[in-house]
Amino acid sequence: MNAPVSPRSTARHCKIAIIGSGFSGLGMAIRLKQQGEDDFLLFEKEGGVGGTWRVNNYPGCGCDVQSHLYSFSFEPNPKWTRMFAKQPEIQSYLEGCWEKYRLQDKTLLGSEITHLKWDELRELWHITDAQGNQYSAQFVVSGMGALSTPSIPKLKGLEKFKGTVFHSQQWNHDFDLTGKRVAVVGTGASAIQFVPQIQQQVAQLDLYQRTAPWIMPKPDRAISERERARFKHFPLAQKLWRGLLYTMLESRVIAFAPRLLKVAQTVGKLYINKQIKDPVLRAKVTPDYTMGCKRVLISNDYYPSLVQPNVSVITDGVQEIRAGSIVTANGQEREVDAIIFGTGFMPSDPLPRGVVFGRDGVDLLDTWPQGPEAYKGTLTAGFPNLFFLMGPNTGLGHNSMVYMIESQIHYVLGALDLLDQRQLRSLEVKREAQDKFNAKLQGTLGSTVWNAGGCMSWYLHPVSGRNCTVWPGFTWRFRMLTRNFDPAAYHFSREHAAHSAQSYAISAEEATA
Repeated sequence: MNAPVSPRSTARHCKIAIIGSGFSGLGMAIRLKQQGEDDFLLFEKEGGVGGTWRVNNYPGCGCDVQSHLYSFSFEPNPKWTRMFAKQPEIQSYLEGCWEKYRLQDKTLLGSEITHLKWDELRELWHITDAQGNQYSAQFVVSGMGALSTPSIPKLKGLEKFKGTVFHSQQWNHDFDLTGKRVAVVGTGASAIQFVPQIQQQVAQLDLYQRTAPWIMPKPDRAISERERARFKHFPLAQKLWRGLLYTMLESRVIAFAPRLLKVAQTVGKLYINKQIKDPVLRAKVTPDYTMGCKRVLISNDYYPSLVQPNVSVITDGVQEIRAGSIVTANGQEREVDAIIFGTGFMPSDPLPRGVVFGRDGVDLLDTWPQGPEAYKGTLTAGFPNLFFLMGPNTGLGHNSMVYMIESQIHYVLGALDLLDQRQLRSLEVKREAQDKFNAKLQGTLGSTVWNAGGCMSWYLHPVSGRNCTVWPGFTWRFRMLTRNFDPAAYHFSREHAAHSAQSYAISAEEATA
């Protein structure tokens, strides 16, 4: 394996800077290379590639989308060993893509981007990493993703706790859970995967649940060697299987209307009744909101783990944390050795304040008072030449995010091609185009279960209540929207002598001339 590029202390310029090396960043880099574009750098804050599938390595970590669909369409993998791949296998797949397409000499590992600022005179981005290294780029593609900033609740007295504390994304593998009294706070997608794993090790597991999730059976199984050999020798069979999976998952979007989802709730309740016989526990884990309002989870071992004698499901809420215990809202004190947060991430505030500055030095967060928004989830007004992959309202509750990522990458490539062909320096989405797009989007979201299902979820901005996370419909509609770059929605500038730029408007007719 070739050694990655080492960060440099002097300023370095590239045409395209890509931030993050998960599916988004690697996909962007690979597609650029396939199109003959070599002037780019891939920045990754960790010591290796893989993004969320590198840093999330808690026990039981895996995907809830079928393996053959949760992968690049241009890089099928016939070697998946399970219908739903576990984290090590997905990380290995991404590392394999990185190596196959020889991205090592384009990658700067251990290079966390801490500052991005738009230079209006030179029309480029100034980039600073955590070590103080300086870079510049004409274009920036953010592949940081929405689920990268852990959400840790502000609990009274947490700083006084003398035991071990960590979030599922920052799993402490050096801490031996054997025989320990462990409190798990949160019952989201991560928690339902690691709780069954650690339940078998710990002496006592107290599970603090604020809202019960809807959970359905997981149709998982091992993929036999015979099946893998068939996919390897007959690629068309794997392509057809992928298409079948996509169609099956895509059809589920029809059910994301509150009335229809109530039918699915019957199946969910039957699943609870089958797994849990104790009426008190059953009542605790039965949600009181419409299925789909929060993310629907899949698991075969979560409910069975809750009925074990060393597990207590606590719904009273946390009043205070002391040096070696947790006090619930009803005054009960329970001693614990460790606290593990399974409280998910902050998609509504994916970037901290003071990181990204656009025109006139405006902080990106100041342009998003109601929560993140973008045009086609990819560009936002006031921030030229900055593309977001897995941007606002591209999240899904029913299908593979890789499909959405590839759609966005195609759209970004279309924009870059146009600028190259027309010798244009920059592009910026028009505010009116962005506002019109998002007004229609939010209108559609208003009648969906995510907005009208009777729950508060991470899909909704905590202040405005606006849904800035989910794409409200079929993924193929999003692909149609991003199939062709639409220049009429943008302002452009054309580079002249001495790197000065002149505002330039381009029509759809001229773009295709």
